[in-house]
Amino acid sequence: MTLLRVAHLTKDFGGLRAVSDLSFDLAHGELLGLIGPNGAGKTTAFNLMAGFITPTLGQVELSGENIVGLKPHAVVRRGIARTFQVVKPFRKLAVLENVTLAAFLHEPNRAKAEVNAARILDTVNLSAKRDSLASDLTLGEQKRLEIARALATQPKILFLDEPMGGLNPTEIEHACELVKRIRDTGVTVILVEHHMKAIMRTADRVIVLHHGVKIADAAPQDIVRHPEVIKAYLGEKAG
Repeated sequence: MTLLRVAHLTKDFGGLRAVSDLSFDLAHGELLGLIGPNGAGKTTAFNLMAGFITPTLGQVELSGENIVGLKPHAVVRRGIARTFQVVKPFRKLAVLENVTLAAFLHEPNRAKAEVNAARILDTVNLSAKRDSLASDLTLGEQKRLEIARALATQPKILFLDEPMGGLNPTEIEHACELVKRIRDTGVTVILVEHHMKAIMRTADRVIVLHHGVKIADAAPQDIVRHPEVIKAYLGEKAG
């Protein structure tokens, strides 16, 4: 069943076309990887789909509803949550408080919101840090807190923008397992990530952007052999 439909999504910034005629369908329960060289338009595509910027052309449909033009908070309420490359917790609040604030979106009762937040902290392996200030967490822990806050909004689709950036190999391995575990709970995931091995081991399908254009859409094992993808990452002399 198609949960998200992106049709001819295009964004111009002055004379620069950052995303060009991007179209794809996302099935319920799918874990989609979105990759491309620096400047390929990945984060811009995220921002378009999440309502942070308005497309020049195109549509984004969530469960059949066109959500283009909605503000980010309205998009979140309908079921799309996202994380950011640079984590943005409430640094002077405790970990549990950070997640509880997000849980208030659908649960106005504080006690129940805290119960929901505590359950999510267990999912992301942060229960032991629930009373710590967000500012005292390591980068890896702050990344997990960012994911927890997004999950607390009860998303249908979770957009993860480079959740493994800056992490060491062990942390990346744990992050891969977390992403798959989230998908297994029924949350559909779109993952932007520069760590190719992480994408290859987690994604069901991979879309590749280059200069804002989709150049490939296939299973991970086919993406690594795709001539245009190899050229985009390695240059004209590749292959």
